[in-house]
Amino acid sequence: MARLGVLALQGGYDAHARTLRGLGHTVDEVRTADDLARVDGLVLPGGESTTHLILIDRFALEAPLRAFVASGKPVLATCCGLILSAAEVVSPAQRSFGWVDVTVARNAWGRQVHSFEDTADPESPVGPVSMLFIRAPRITRVGPAVEVRATYRGEPVLVRQGNVTAGAFHPELTADARVHEAVFGRG
Repeated sequence: MARLGVLALQGGYDAHARTLRGLGHTVDEVRTADDLARVDGLVLPGGESTTHLILIDRFALEAPLRAFVASGKPVLATCCGLILSAAEVVSPAQRSFGWVDVTVARNAWGRQVHSFEDTADPESPVGPVSMLFIRAPRITRVGPAVEVRATYRGEPVLVRQGNVTAGAFHPELTADARVHEAVFGRG
């Protein structure tokens, strides 16, 4: 059983914790560098990316997060987490950490009222997983070192570079735990 963390500064962290516990993992809410030092894997959840950046700065978490990613421990970044992990963010431009060589356009799948649920293309490496898009970012460019793990209507929606897996959707808000299991396994 792994001890996994979910960044719990803002946004939808509790649903990720439930999914991970359902896979048999111990889950800690991460709010400090000490919390981060105790976990073997991390989820960067959905939420509001500019608010996350402000809180990451306020709690002095940028350097510990960078060190965590550099350590090679598994990271799952969803929606806002994808934005934070991207090499480039547009519409509008904002700061990000550059862990995954992709360009993302914020809220490009539509406004809150355009939220929808569907499944990934069946030929996706992770299979036709359930996906919920809520004000989701769109991946507009994928670098050569990035592996596309799922597509939706031919567009990349789940990618991986090294130990960071990043998705435009919210797998934690569906009953399908395959994305979490692909990243962290079963406890």
